[in-house]
Amino acid sequence: MVARREISAWRPRVPGVVEVFHAHYTGYAYPMHVHDAWTLLIVDDGAVRYDLDRHEHGTPLDTVTLLPPHVPHNGAPATEDGFRKRVLYLDVSRLDESLIGPAVDSPDLADPVLRHRVGQLHAALAHPGDELEAESRLTLIGERLRGHLRPRLAATTAAAPGRTGTTGAVRPDRTLARRMRELLDERIVEGVALDEAARLVHAHPAHLVRAFGAAFGIAPHQYLMSRRVDRARRLLLEGGRPGEVAAVTGFYDQSHLTRHFKRLVGVPPGRYAAGAGAAGAGRGAGADAGRRAEAGAGRRAEAGAGRGASAVR
Repeated sequence: MVARREISAWRPRVPGVVEVFHAHYTGYAYPMHVHDAWTLLIVDDGAVRYDLDRHEHGTPLDTVTLLPPHVPHNGAPATEDGFRKRVLYLDVSRLDESLIGPAVDSPDLADPVLRHRVGQLHAALAHPGDELEAESRLTLIGERLRGHLRPRLAATTAAAPGRTGTTGAVRPDRTLARRMRELLDERIVEGVALDEAARLVHAHPAHLVRAFGAAFGIAPHQYLMSRRVDRARRLLLEGGRPGEVAAVTGFYDQSHLTRHFKRLVGVPPGRYAAGAGAAGAGRGAGADAGRRAEAGAGRRAEAGAGRGASAVR
């Protein structure tokens, strides 16, 4: 089977939405990476298998997947037919970081009403001028997501008073890893040499790399490249040219950007930017498939609304 990598992406004029991303992939697996935004994902065809916090998960139809910021994940088609997905990247103004722990524990939400609402939001985002509708739908989605996550957070807190997440007491190596992550976040563009980082956090270079990998499941250089690619995506959506974007996001040159961008997004930056332009005209290669999936999801959501709407709002 010939591998397919069809994407479209755009940044709507809706507060809190960093990016809308539609993709159809076969024969492509993206490696471990991070985002600084929440990833709200629905799959219209096929299924995705992914790892999050060293646990394997999947995204069948009718499931909504919520991946938290700063936590590495990967992804691959669950079958040879690949998958078609629609993704919203949401900043922390929509969901605060206190909910990261519950999202790590259970990222896949079997909630037909939520699934239907996310599909409706994508439909609204496809039409410039419908920003009020999109923002209204996003507000209700945020409320329902918090309805899923806050009881889990409360249960965790009650079971382990004084702990703020699922990891319990913070070990020295994890503190070291967090200091390294903070350093990388401060120097996304200019970067930092390993020896310098080790001096700044008072650790041996080898121990620092091991501690970072043990804490976050990703190497420091992978984390840094993920953050740079995220920045590049946003600049490309704003109309930046790949060569210019490479220079201001910390890549050595355009070919360096292209190599890492293609590994993480599946297509080179020039094609991604072209997909953004196509999305501006027709709003997405997967728009028709998404609408067909939404019709079915809407019927299933309506059938289950009476049973589940009162459980999670």
